[in-house]
Amino acid sequence: MNKFLSLIFSALILTACAGKPEYQTTRQVDIDGLTRSAAFAMPRVSLPQFANRTFSVLDYGADPTGATLSTDAIQRAINECSAAGGGTVVIPEGIYHTAPLTLKSNVRLYTDYNCFVLFSHDLSLYEIHDEWFEGIPTKRCTSPLNAQGAENIAITGHGTFNGNGDWWRPVKKPKMSETQWKSHLKEKGGIVAENNIWYPDSGSIVAQSYCVDQNVPVINDDALWAQVKSFLRPVLLHFVGCRNILLEGVTFENSPGWNVHPMCCENLVVNSVTIRNPWYSQNGDGIDIESCKNVVIANSTFDVGDDAICMKSGKDKPGRDRGIPTENVVVDNCVVYHGHGGFVCGSEMSGGIKNVEVRKNLYIGTDVGLRFKSTRGRGGVVENIYIKDVNMVNIPNEGLIFDLYYGGKGSGEETEEELAARMSAEAPEVSEETPAFRNIVIENVKGANIKKAILFNGLPEMKIQNVTLRNVTISAKEGALFRQTDGLTLDNVQISVTKGEPLIFAPTVENVKIN
Repeated sequence: MNKFLSLIFSALILTACAGKPEYQTTRQVDIDGLTRSAAFAMPRVSLPQFANRTFSVLDYGADPTGATLSTDAIQRAINECSAAGGGTVVIPEGIYHTAPLTLKSNVRLYTDYNCFVLFSHDLSLYEIHDEWFEGIPTKRCTSPLNAQGAENIAITGHGTFNGNGDWWRPVKKPKMSETQWKSHLKEKGGIVAENNIWYPDSGSIVAQSYCVDQNVPVINDDALWAQVKSFLRPVLLHFVGCRNILLEGVTFENSPGWNVHPMCCENLVVNSVTIRNPWYSQNGDGIDIESCKNVVIANSTFDVGDDAICMKSGKDKPGRDRGIPTENVVVDNCVVYHGHGGFVCGSEMSGGIKNVEVRKNLYIGTDVGLRFKSTRGRGGVVENIYIKDVNMVNIPNEGLIFDLYYGGKGSGEETEEELAARMSAEAPEVSEETPAFRNIVIENVKGANIKKAILFNGLPEMKIQNVTLRNVTISAKEGALFRQTDGLTLDNVQISVTKGEPLIFAPTVENVKIN
């Protein structure tokens, strides 16, 4: 009899557990283990904690059919959850159409299986406000997912957040098939300029005439800002000055600009997320960690239109004045498909980047494997970078590149004449505007079917310093070219090529050790 009652009791417990939503961490990861094993002393990264309260957006009137906007319902649920001391806001299965949402302290936004959150392409729902973009203070439209100064926040679960970016981004005709191009024009209207680039409206074209620094217009008139609103593409997720953050299990896709952009944040865990943008998306970065510290990115997949996993810290004088480096970062067990770089440092690194470890990464068809980039005027120091156990295959450009003459284009998009013109400029005196890359260890790397194995292209006034390549095996069409480097160790580096020499050292390379 007792045994029978015990079996019934056990069944009830199992049933209760099975019916409870997985609001807690959905995919466990050993954060402490990842940080303890780093090549540098890394502080403990704390996961956010949440009160045992739930708030369903359906109770606030959210429409799971996507027929009407659910912005007010979702935002009220977030606000009331935070005001009550925190908890979990649940977005159940369904399709939800919404304007931008602001996450508040002590709130976990949980998306259930088969949940799709689509952000509206109606520009009137996006306010213009002061912002940073590409490391420069400017104005941008409100990000679909945003938070400022919040603590203990999370976006977890199994759902997808779609930024509707195809309505915002310029598109170059050669990057689409004829069928895609015609379909895009038919659905979205807009304007095709003489250079065969599609723009959502004339304001996006006008804005470019005010840009003195690539994508940042200089405008002093509110009416003109409003006219160029479509040019002020937001990033999909933008958290500024936040602490104790968890992004886990969900998909972030189709952003108007960069996809995930934490800035000046502390204690951030990104685990088991999928980040996607169309390969043709302008400025369609995956994740840009800017001036953040104590960060873990693990078990995640990227397939994007620009740099995939990128470290940044502001650009030129504004970045140096901010003076906040990106530091203490571990990137573990990630896969990158399309992107302008699998793992990237720069080019906006004026506040510095230090203490970063990348391990067990796989890059498949990425434009460049490992990419370090900057240019004169940036300043800042990139140092203490450790990369190991990286495999890459089918890389159409460089497997590893240090480019201190970066000109704003993706690798392979610039002509040799354009690069030669910048390299021919007279070297200035070393100053706070001189970028520096030093103390970098790259080991246990395998690469197959790569166009150019390795390219080091430092500055004569500040050479790339103290780089170690150990246990590197690459098969490529072209070998390794080293320029303007001081302190280079090649330890068991095997490069096989189909043309030219496997290793080429310019006269500007000093202190080379080869085992």
